[in-house]
Amino acid sequence: MKHIFIFLLLLPLAAFSQKSSVFKLSATGEKNTKFANGWIALDSGWKFKAGDNPEWAKPGFEDSSWQSITLFQDLYVLPEIPKGDIAWFRLRLTTDSTMNRQLVMRIYQTGASEIYLNGKQIHQLGTVSSNPDSVKYYSPNSINLSFPIIHNTEQTLAIRFANMPQVYPIYLNSRKSNLEAWVSALDNASDDTFVKYYKAFSSRLNIGIGVAIILGVLYLSFFLFFPVQKINLYFSLSNFFFALFLIFQVIFLNSHESLIKLFIPLTGSFVFYLLLFLYCIYRIFDQKPGWIYWSLLLLGIVAIPSAFLLGGNLISSCVGLLIIVDLLRVSLKSLKANKTGARIILFGVIINLVYWVCNLLSGFSVIHIPDIDTYIPFAFLIGPLSLAIYLGYDFGKTSLSLRQRLTEVDQLSNEKQQILSTQNETLEKQVVERTAALNKSLIDLKSTQSQLIQSEKMASLGELTAGIAHEIQNPLNFVNNFSEVSTELVDEMNIEIEKGNTEDAKLIAKDLKQNLEKINHHGKRAGDIVKGMLQHSRSSSGVKVPTDINALADEYLRLAYHGLRAKDKSFNATTKTDLMKA
Repeated sequence: MKHIFIFLLLLPLAAFSQKSSVFKLSATGEKNTKFANGWIALDSGWKFKAGDNPEWAKPGFEDSSWQSITLFQDLYVLPEIPKGDIAWFRLRLTTDSTMNRQLVMRIYQTGASEIYLNGKQIHQLGTVSSNPDSVKYYSPNSINLSFPIIHNTEQTLAIRFANMPQVYPIYLNSRKSNLEAWVSALDNASDDTFVKYYKAFSSRLNIGIGVAIILGVLYLSFFLFFPVQKINLYFSLSNFFFALFLIFQVIFLNSHESLIKLFIPLTGSFVFYLLLFLYCIYRIFDQKPGWIYWSLLLLGIVAIPSAFLLGGNLISSCVGLLIIVDLLRVSLKSLKANKTGARIILFGVIINLVYWVCNLLSGFSVIHIPDIDTYIPFAFLIGPLSLAIYLGYDFGKTSLSLRQRLTEVDQLSNEKQQILSTQNETLEKQVVERTAALNKSLIDLKSTQSQLIQSEKMASLGELTAGIAHEIQNPLNFVNNFSEVSTELVDEMNIEIEKGNTEDAKLIAKDLKQNLEKINHHGKRAGDIVKGMLQHSRSSSGVKVPTDINALADEYLRLAYHGLRAKDKSFNATTKTDLMKA
């Protein structure tokens, strides 16, 4: 970009013809061009010689044998001018009354130089040395240099020049080597069009850098706090590459060194910015990158090293134009599909396209728009700002939709609350009813459980009856036997009494008493068994009463014994029956 501006500034001008060999500085020779209003071009009347001799700076040195040359041309194509070596240029000049002011000069060069006026060095621009490794390149750009010329007096301006041509880009390089000197009044040079242009362009570059960095940090923050939206990362990278491109532009404008090393980073940052921006547009409009995008990506990768062949400005312009065309295609396609924000992106693309068309037409003098080039940083900002406006619009639309959904959710929540309140009342009633039914069921269950326990006791009693019957039968047999024996003893006692045999009667009475005691003992035993059965079959009242543990254990052991015997007999009888049936 810088070379374009310098190229426009340093367009070959009509030679300021002199009838003598002395170049006269006069206000009538001031040029009024797009970038050089009020400047005098020291283009003609020069003598030059290849080599290096300090004596050549002295005004009295005889240079009539030197070769004449007109500057403001490409020195690279002149075989007489050594490449990478030292040459001297001498110019005799004087001023007229119109230039009786304080003068300054500007030097535009590809290399290093020492400026001498009347044999005295007034400026050193870089390092001039016969050793190529010691030469230091320096480009003064728009720096105003003092020019202490004595008015109305012939003086000699000598320049010791180390020629270091800018061989890159190889093709389409208008001037690979140049040495140009301009002179103007100080008051004009401090505020001329060129200075204004550089100030405006630099300030707008700085504005663009600030906006790009702010947008990059903002999108990066969105991504860090919400990593699911990876599109924010691409937005951030796009803006950071854009900021990097503008930073390289600032360095390019203000650098005094050789700019070859900036070709790759400058072109690369611009190409990656455009490709990432285009990819972001594909993503936000839900379009899958196809062969067009991948072709542009391949072209961009190839274009970066091609800056050494054709120049970074031409490469960047071509890639940028193709990407703008594809942006226009994607925007129109998205607009037809009624994609959100397609109009915003399309409007930004159209503005960008219109600007670059106007810039191109202005460059060819088809139309005239003052200082249109100074708005280039703002033209670069149209894309990121369009994307930011789209994201703001999309965010606002999403927020509005979210608010509407929240309102609907609140309404549904209120309705649900009412439904839940009604259902809660119904459930409470049902719970009360079911609780009452459950309590009733529990009461019935307890009653049934008690009956089941009683039935189980009766069933157990039935099982024990057979065994208990055998136990009762024993004392009853004793009672019956002793009763029969006692009856016979009573008869015998009556007979002995009738016989008057009282002693035998007493003995019989004693035996009878013993039988009665045994009858009584076995009768109580049978009564205890019956009493135990009755207690077992009766429901317990739950009142604790004293019990003879020994008697209880003895009785239950007996009951258990007879119950087991009854079960064994019942099992044997069943088995026999089954065997007989078989």
